[in-house]
Amino acid sequence: MRLFDTLSREVRELRPIDGSSYRFYCCGPTVYGPAHIGNFRTFVLQDVFRRVLETGGTRTLHVRNITDVDDKTIRGSQAAGQPLAEFTAGWKAKFHTDCEALGCLPPHIEPGAVDHIPQQVAMIEALVEKDHAYAAPDGSVYFRIASFDRYGELSHLDRRELVLGKTQETRANADEYEKDSIADFVLWKARRPEDGDNFWSSPWGEGRPGWHLECSAMIREYLGESFDLHSGGVDLVFPHHENEIAQSRCACGGNFAAHWFHITHLLVDGGKMSKSLGNLYTLGDLAERGHGPMEVRYVLIGAHYRKPLNFTLDSLAGAREALAKLAKGARALAARAGGDHVLNAVGFGPFQAAWEALNDDLNTPAALGGLFTGLREASSLEGQAAAEALAAFNRLLRALGLELPEPEPDAEIPADIQALADERWAARSAKDWAKSDALRDDLAARGWLVKDGREGYQLEPA
Repeated sequence: MRLFDTLSREVRELRPIDGSSYRFYCCGPTVYGPAHIGNFRTFVLQDVFRRVLETGGTRTLHVRNITDVDDKTIRGSQAAGQPLAEFTAGWKAKFHTDCEALGCLPPHIEPGAVDHIPQQVAMIEALVEKDHAYAAPDGSVYFRIASFDRYGELSHLDRRELVLGKTQETRANADEYEKDSIADFVLWKARRPEDGDNFWSSPWGEGRPGWHLECSAMIREYLGESFDLHSGGVDLVFPHHENEIAQSRCACGGNFAAHWFHITHLLVDGGKMSKSLGNLYTLGDLAERGHGPMEVRYVLIGAHYRKPLNFTLDSLAGAREALAKLAKGARALAARAGGDHVLNAVGFGPFQAAWEALNDDLNTPAALGGLFTGLREASSLEGQAAAEALAAFNRLLRALGLELPEPEPDAEIPADIQALADERWAARSAKDWAKSDALRDDLAARGWLVKDGREGYQLEPA
């Protein structure tokens, strides 16, 4: 598999560092509310990435964190009148339910920030000891950006653009800050009244870790100092991932991530998502409008991960139609396979182009198009050949994480319509084409379509 690397700005081949399993880390959700479709674009494409690796025979180790302590979770828990752990547990469960509905595989390891406070404190201690971090008078601890001369490489910022040195607390003490607030960032936040009971002990006093630190600490815990790939939304490149690199390499050594995989943002109706515009959709919002999670998944993988995806409600209707066509094509292929079955396809046959697209920089839209093209190419196959093509098709569906809809139950055919259809079939069998065509037109006028086969016909509502 070949994938674009944000750091080198090249499409590079992926090979496990240890020659055994591909070990990667994904920045997970902050659990203070329901995840929206913009969040899930990233998680779904990361899921396809993992599935493609595994379909190609590569073992994986997938680690994704849960941010369960930061400014947002603390504010949310206090507004809800709940302890932090209780508040975040509810939203974590909701996130898991939505992931399952979207067909996302659970990560092999899913650590939470609160459970790894000691590891974060230990990393800060190492940074202070090596003079990469310093304590402020209030007990907060900051990373000294000037101490890491490679800061800015991932986001390709010229160091002349960076304002280095000790920052004003108002600019760097927040867990998240604007892109023009380039300055020393907080590693440990001194306890404040607004934190309530959410604080821990440290050598610098009571407080809690900064947002950027948790990923570095958990990566070191589960993947070590060098690992294969780090992924997240493109909005995390700076400052979050840039800060991760700095604090991890300065505290631990090692090469950190060998590859960086970032997914571009999602637009809604051509614009930015926001609560004020009423277009910040969750899975629940879309379900209320009659759209299922597989339709959402189809739309989310319908554009290349390095290009913005313009999400519209109309695109969900198109996804429903596309999934129905794929399901119909698969049933037809299964019918031509008859009693022949193939458990594991060798190669991908008429779907080879779709498989190659997935391995060429995770080109999901080309892969989806390849499914339809492959079904057309397979339309002449029978028996064993059809069974092999069907196995390849199903293998690709698993790589994309798509589940196809079940066929709609057959509509009840009125007796008079059935009689007309039988009369038409008799006329057709007798090669009375004029009468056959006239009866077909009559059926169409009454809202029924006739599809002829070798041994009979099918009636479907128009």
